[in-house]
Amino acid sequence: MSSETLSEKLKRFVFEGEEDAAQETAIQILKTGVDPLEVIEKYLSPAMKSVGEKFEKGEYFLTSLMTSAAAMKAATNVLAAGVKKEDREKLQAHRTGKVVIGTVSGDIHDIGKNIVAVLLEANGFDVYDLGKDVDSMKFIERANEVQADIIAPSALMTTTKPAQKEVIEFMNEGGSRGKFMVIVGGNPTTKEWAEEIGADGWAETAEEAVRLAEKLMQNKR
Repeated sequence: MSSETLSEKLKRFVFEGEEDAAQETAIQILKTGVDPLEVIEKYLSPAMKSVGEKFEKGEYFLTSLMTSAAAMKAATNVLAAGVKKEDREKLQAHRTGKVVIGTVSGDIHDIGKNIVAVLLEANGFDVYDLGKDVDSMKFIERANEVQADIIAPSALMTTTKPAQKEVIEFMNEGGSRGKFMVIVGGNPTTKEWAEEIGADGWAETAEEAVRLAEKLMQNKR
């Protein structure tokens, strides 16, 4: 089977959220000797972006979004391992930016955060998801480790909202505020809250969070 045929199959498996099939097809693609970077750019990235757009339009449900993201990640991990050393910088340059995301300390709600994370990945971001109930300093530490562009602390309860402010206060105290942009979101948050705590932006929905992150990255460049 030709690399092009396999790549088309891989694209379909991402659409359908077939993780195991996507991974196995990616392995077969590597064996053909085709440039894996080309497959990622030409087939995988556009496929996942289309999935994200369908979700935003209400044509895909959350379960479809999540399974497609898992298939995309499985295939990308296989193909990225086959990218030549000299092309790895090009692969990284192809990404939109790096985002460290998580639900703040004391908050165990993560569905909204998970959706944002998947949509960011679908739109070309490298996402480092810290999970839920994340200590404020952990956001900063991880951002430093991966040289992130954006930190995105999510709060889903009024009682945990102050932790978003704490993340920024710790950044100010540690002298790292200028290194990272901060976007906040979650049910109890507002644009006014974001301005009050000194965040770089606020998003009401997952789709708006992606557009905000893209805008911030464009301004950064």
